[in-house]
Amino acid sequence: MRILRLLALELRCLMQNRLSLFLLLLSILSPLIGLFLIKPSSARTMQSMYLANPAICGGAGSGILFGLLTIHVLDRPVRNRAAALMDTAVSPLFMNLIRLLSLLTAAALTLTASVIIWLPVSRMLIGQVFRTGDYLLAYLLLTGASLPLSILAAAAFWQLTGRTDLALTLFLAFCVLSLTVWNGQWQLCWLNPCVWALSDDFSNFRIFRSAAYMRLTWLAALSGFWSLSWFCTRRYEKSLLGSLTVSCRRCPAATAAWLLLPLSVLLYQNQPFIDHSNPDTGIMAFSGLPVSEGITCRSRTVRISPDTAAGRVSGTAVYSFENSSGRPETIAFGITPGYSVSSINANGKNIPFSISDYQEYNEALLEVILPARKEIELSIEYGGFPRESSLMSAHQGSTEISETYLCLSNAELAPRLMNVKPEGETLPVTVEITLPEHMQVIPFSSARAEIISDNKDGTLTWRYTDTGTGGILYAGDYVCREIKAEDLTVEFCFGRRHEAVMEEASAVSAIETVMNYCTDHYGPLSFRAGNTLKLIQSRVTGGGYATDGASLLDETDFTAASLSNRKKGSRPAEVMIHELVHQWWGLSCMFEPSDGTGAWSAEGLTVYTTYRIVKELYGESYAEQFYTDMWRQETADFMQNFYIRHPEYLELLPEEKKLMITNRLSQVRQYCEMPLKILKAEQLVGGEDAMDQILQTLFRRQPNPDYPYLTYQDFLTACGLREEELNFEKDMEI
Repeated sequence: MRILRLLALELRCLMQNRLSLFLLLLSILSPLIGLFLIKPSSARTMQSMYLANPAICGGAGSGILFGLLTIHVLDRPVRNRAAALMDTAVSPLFMNLIRLLSLLTAAALTLTASVIIWLPVSRMLIGQVFRTGDYLLAYLLLTGASLPLSILAAAAFWQLTGRTDLALTLFLAFCVLSLTVWNGQWQLCWLNPCVWALSDDFSNFRIFRSAAYMRLTWLAALSGFWSLSWFCTRRYEKSLLGSLTVSCRRCPAATAAWLLLPLSVLLYQNQPFIDHSNPDTGIMAFSGLPVSEGITCRSRTVRISPDTAAGRVSGTAVYSFENSSGRPETIAFGITPGYSVSSINANGKNIPFSISDYQEYNEALLEVILPARKEIELSIEYGGFPRESSLMSAHQGSTEISETYLCLSNAELAPRLMNVKPEGETLPVTVEITLPEHMQVIPFSSARAEIISDNKDGTLTWRYTDTGTGGILYAGDYVCREIKAEDLTVEFCFGRRHEAVMEEASAVSAIETVMNYCTDHYGPLSFRAGNTLKLIQSRVTGGGYATDGASLLDETDFTAASLSNRKKGSRPAEVMIHELVHQWWGLSCMFEPSDGTGAWSAEGLTVYTTYRIVKELYGESYAEQFYTDMWRQETADFMQNFYIRHPEYLELLPEEKKLMITNRLSQVRQYCEMPLKILKAEQLVGGEDAMDQILQTLFRRQPNPDYPYLTYQDFLTACGLREEELNFEKDMEI
């Protein structure tokens, strides 16, 4: 009862202090930093911009404020010269514990107030893709978890030093370390978690699990550190070591809290999210494995049952081999780190295997010794929690496995056969997967998945046949629309939560329009499979890619923020057209990644093509008003920009400010200046028909395998123009 009485008194004292109330109010308002000033999340999904950014910045800001408040509260008796008097009434160790509990209680109240106050704001800004579950997890893990960590760290520094100035210096340095040196290292940035994107349409459990694990690791470390510093609280006018010795004698059982420090080290070393692949991407040891002569693989069959609640996979892969060598042979598979192999048997008998510690490109080496039998059926039982590549540790989320989304690629789907040739030209594969009944299975190829059984437990089993040693499988809560365009049948699959947004953007009509126009003017897509093509919307990944029969559309291209980007189109339907045109200019015809300052990129030809389509749909005056006039105005403003006319001053700015200005100016160059140059080239080469012939030639050209990119010089050469003929710094009248 005494502890509750003292806690109530300390908490009342804290809440009656004006400075404390001011800091608590600033903590509640700190998410404003993420809305207007700092954008730690780089993706343009609605939840990234209006949930992740405010939550991360709110956590960092309120964490720093609570750290300062902690030092202020702990130093109050010393500052008021009442420390000696209080120590005679209550043990300083006991009182520091009470103060810690009061601060943690104040942090909990502040977090509750923040969640309640920001809920309607976030709901309004995020719109129809708002999810209460993601909101609560974001504010709990990205904002709220920063407060106890900051309180523990600041209290530990004060208890170790006993001085306000030193404690403030150490605590602020600890915060700066997280915000700068450790920024981007997901396990070390304790104050500002690495959350580069939150999905609007699909789940974010993988990212939230990662953030929770990082917070738990630091909670163990800082709790142990605080416990150690707590015993260093000055007593009987002794030094730090003297106080530590006396306190340990009086509370020997409490020293068990120091075990939290080695526990945190174990948590750090044994994290389950990121692999330990060789960071040198120039080394490809696995691709150099010698081919096992005398062994051929006839087929493989994969049966998997993902646990969508736990984010885990369990499966069985069966390979049919022929061993004509007459002796045991060692074959190699690539298996995703995080997976374990429970058993391997050949023709029903267990055989030895080994998994190496060395990892490369998110794969570990699984070696199996096949017996000297001519016909061998090899069965591998495997499963686990797939890890992501260490190269992408700051951009986690691609291996999301949940009830609304999953993507299993190559070794994540099944052990990937490395050093055995197929019996024929390709290796046939049959995949069976059991998932919740609301999930749609979409192979990333020309293959079609079919339901083969209803398991009467809320799950369905799907099957499809394909070829190859790897493969990519998407599944999720998808809506699929079949669209006829020219001689092509397009299956458009997008997240169910995005259905209203897609309808607003007239997605089906846009696909039909773009497919007809671009096929007629430039040529068919190179990755269509016969007369079919699947367009699959993925969870936010940072880009798209294509293969025979399927193309990936990144979620970020179709968020409400992207669909309102006037540089891509004046209306959502036109932005949808713009993003689909990238199937021609960007995927089928590749451009070298921009350095951020040049005008030439896939965007120039994509914006120009969008303008031409809109001109056909709505007339020349509409296209002039919402496209070419805007290009001229934006480009004219760009030419008059202070930093363009005086680049020497741009170099003097801080790197962050310089990068922000450069990115903004480069967007004008790519989305406005380059389309304007292409329009000028159109006039110089003889009009739209002539430009269509030129672009068709460029699109259908045979790329150089060593450098497959379409360059600006290629465009100029095809037009028969020199670069200076398209410059208009002094000629804005085109």
